[in-house]
Amino acid sequence: MTRTALIVGAGIGGLAAGIALRQAGWDIRIFERAPVVRELGFALLMAPNAMAALHDLGVADVVLERGFLPVRGEVRRMNGAVLKRAEIPPPEVLGGPAVVAMRPALHGSLLEAVGEDALTLACEVTGLETDGEQAVLQTAEGNTAEGDVIVGADGAGSTIRRVLHPSEPPPRECGIIAVRGATQGGVESLGDLSGIWYMGPGVEAFFVRASDTGIYWALSVARELLPHGMQGPEAIVAHMAPRFEASFREVMSITTELRVDELVDRDPLPFWSSGPVTLLGDAAHPLLPHTGQGAAMAITDAVALGKALGEESSVPEGLGAYEREQRPKTAYLLGRGRRTARVMRTTNPVACSLRDVAVRLVPVTPLVKAFAGINRLSGTDVSSR
Repeated sequence: MTRTALIVGAGIGGLAAGIALRQAGWDIRIFERAPVVRELGFALLMAPNAMAALHDLGVADVVLERGFLPVRGEVRRMNGAVLKRAEIPPPEVLGGPAVVAMRPALHGSLLEAVGEDALTLACEVTGLETDGEQAVLQTAEGNTAEGDVIVGADGAGSTIRRVLHPSEPPPRECGIIAVRGATQGGVESLGDLSGIWYMGPGVEAFFVRASDTGIYWALSVARELLPHGMQGPEAIVAHMAPRFEASFREVMSITTELRVDELVDRDPLPFWSSGPVTLLGDAAHPLLPHTGQGAAMAITDAVALGKALGEESSVPEGLGAYEREQRPKTAYLLGRGRRTARVMRTTNPVACSLRDVAVRLVPVTPLVKAFAGINRLSGTDVSSR
């Protein structure tokens, strides 16, 4: 008899889970509180482990076609002084392609593969009930839906996570304010480069090509460098832009779509699953962007979940196998993201100088692999494919 999966959230993780579970023989229903399925025009790094997972889902070629494969970049001080110029290692060295893609390109590819008929929109999930085998979702409208497994892919503010862990403390702040933007045009600012990464005391920023014409950029600032009460992205950009060289200022000046966030994460959970209920992506393990693996791990979670629940085992056994596969990787990434964030937000002159020296001296290949988490994620690396 065909089993039914109820997936909460139609973001990247939820859609990927829908594809993976359908491939494993499940019927799927995806519930999304927004009335329209839409991703803002920011971008993502799809490291080789993410591209391998997208290959399993059947959408890697589409994402590769819509994205951009970086070939060279520079690390600079904010005034434009070059610390390092490097060629990006080829896919055969990294274990597969590392692709930068606009979020709508990736999200759209997954949505096309799922099909909109699997989605229930404008439907806010407020709770659930389970008898240990069957599970029932409850919505704000008073409706219910019954299934054999519930997958909470509803982001860092997950309702399903709150049900499983009602006493969990609030998210942990890391003292960094981040502004993100994307624009169509301005690629000439990069010259022959695919991207430029800037470092300064308490400041980290980059801009990178994410399509033939699109640029994605981000600016992270230690909170103490901003005037008290400054919150809006436009105000933060106006305050920080004069500190940067002309190339980055030009890209910021032509950007109309901005987002600001105070970066947070959470400590690793003792468990993701209870009975027929589990978590996935940011709902299970919100990561700092310094890992370069937020969306990647949501996608690899989905593939691991599909494989675990495709086995001839009970749902709780399958969810246990899924957790054993993914939880150690995400716990490692969480710790690494926190360490990197501390290094990047420092304003200590000695620490900043040591950081600059390290960037100059570390060879390119291990630097890129470390950023993409490739060395420690061999379970989803593409080198064996």
